Amino acid sequence: MFSKDEAYIFRCLQLAKLGVGNVAPNPMVGAVLVYEERIIGEGWHQQFGKAHAEVNCIASVKDDDKNLIEQSTLYVSLEPCAHFGKTPPCCDLIIQQRIPKVVIGCRDPFIKVNGNGIEKLKAANIEIITGVLENECKELNKPFFTFHQKSRPYIILKWAQTADNKIGFIENKRLLISNIITNRLVHKWRTESASILVGTNTAMIDNPALTNRYWNGKNPVRLIIDKQLKLSNDLKIFNNEAPTVILTNYPIINIMLSNETPDTNLSSLYKKKTHHFKLAGNKPLPFEICEACYHLNLQSILVEGGGKLLQSFINKNLYDEIRVIKNESLFIKNGIDAPLFPQLKNSDSFKIKNDLIEIFLNPEKSHNSI
Repeated sequence: MFSKDEAYIFRCLQLAKLGVGNVAPNPMVGAVLVYEERIIGEGWHQQFGKAHAEVNCIASVKDDDKNLIEQSTLYVSLEPCAHFGKTPPCCDLIIQQRIPKVVIGCRDPFIKVNGNGIEKLKAANIEIITGVLENECKELNKPFFTFHQKSRPYIILKWAQTADNKIGFIENKRLLISNIITNRLVHKWRTESASILVGTNTAMIDNPALTNRYWNGKNPVRLIIDKQLKLSNDLKIFNNEAPTVILTNYPIINIMLSNETPDTNLSSLYKKKTHHFKLAGNKPLPFEICEACYHLNLQSILVEGGGKLLQSFINKNLYDEIRVIKNESLFIKNGIDAPLFPQLKNSDSFKIKNDLIEIFLNPEKSHNSI
């Protein structure tokens, strides 16, 4: 059974999820304003760069209830911000509205917040309770917490394989494995990811668009490994439907600089559709990809192939989730072997027609160890 505070934070989490795919690189946040066990306001962060959850929550209070705000408790799933970003500090609004008590799910790990919001509210003599459904609040924003506490993106490895554990033909031709409904689920996953990554051969042989055309939402940034810049310009990844970053070792002039601030890089990704990012070449590739994502302010990455690239992340134990789609009725006998990974307990398993979808979490990368 939930306690009173837990029940309202749970409602905050429900609201926060409505912002999925629309608020990154900001976290998903929900807020609820309660007067004597009656909810008088609700809100969530709806769009990156626009009003935060607390602002929308207070703005939703009806005129007849506005006089109750300074006698109410504000519940919010993540610590209110205390700094000027794209919007003013939420702490200032809470203080201005004379809200006497704030219950917070978890602290914000972002360096410009990270306890500063709590301290600012306490300094204004506002009663603060923290750590309510803390693990659930962290779970909701796993990419955000991973990025700010580990200086790397949240990493999801995903592939489809046949019933005999093959991911493709040996010959250079494409193999379609998952069914059309499962493909829509994959495109939903794409809208939930900041970026999507494939290697040179996958881009060349499969010629994927790497967009979410089967699901409504924002396209991820396409990351393509092309160390020698040998990919043809007529591939779908260069169709300008989504930003594309070529990760290369090739000495070129037009590159995104690794010493630019993340905010600068992320903004420029959407001003120009195709960019090049020069890898240093002095570390194993998975670590260099993570460093590139950090500099580009890409908080999550969906690695879709090929097999060698996926295996390289597994070998370095550099992943948070593995999502495997297995077509249980398709056998091809001769083909490229699916990646091998340690025996893990799946956190979710379900079927869509002939496809078995299993999701595995890396226990060493759990949010509880962040």
